[in-house]
Amino acid sequence: MPDPVAVNSMFARIAGRYDAANLLLSGGVDRWWRRRLVRAVARVNPTDVLDLATGSGDVAFALARALPAETRIVGMDFCQPMLDQAVAKQTARGADGRIEFRQGDGLALPCPAETFDAVTISFGLRNMADRRLALREMRRVLRPGGRVHVLEFSQPTEWFRPLYYFYTKRVLPPIAGWLTGDRAAYAYLNASIEAYPGHAAMSQELRDAGLREVTCARLTLGIVALHIGTR
Repeated sequence: MPDPVAVNSMFARIAGRYDAANLLLSGGVDRWWRRRLVRAVARVNPTDVLDLATGSGDVAFALARALPAETRIVGMDFCQPMLDQAVAKQTARGADGRIEFRQGDGLALPCPAETFDAVTISFGLRNMADRRLALREMRRVLRPGGRVHVLEFSQPTEWFRPLYYFYTKRVLPPIAGWLTGDRAAYAYLNASIEAYPGHAAMSQELRDAGLREVTCARLTLGIVALHIGTR
């Protein structure tokens, strides 16, 4: 499992160029992945939402645009420089003031039990030092009937896997290193994706955490999966 101190330090180093790197390296498809997540959340019309590992806040902002004005949204991350980017964007864009950005550890959420109707996490679960504990914490802060939405890299369709891993190992790190000045961060990205479970194993981890009615949508030849589980 990842070292939380190293992960925090890594995201702190790349915070200022994180958004630009994501857009370039994904060819913009990361925006479509996030839209799929937001549409899934909007279908259940939650009143209180926690966006965990919110990073620079893009999912929190997208949720605010899609959900009714009375919906309360908390964006939480353990890396303060990433949160600083989110707050700076919120200020510069006049973004929705009902989003509250807070520092917090996904392994020990600073929230009472049964606080939220929905918990989202996008490309953050694989960085947790203990995925199972993180999932149990997400379930703990959900109200009965609430849903966890996990958008994360997965294992691609078998025929596409060699091409995909050639890109993540050989092409992505040098480009990202040039863009962010931190090639090691994107070498870590590749290693963390390879070590992450496939969609079936990840679905079972959600069930093991006590979530039910678990579903999985595989996106872009399986590069990414959107898992949903209900408390």
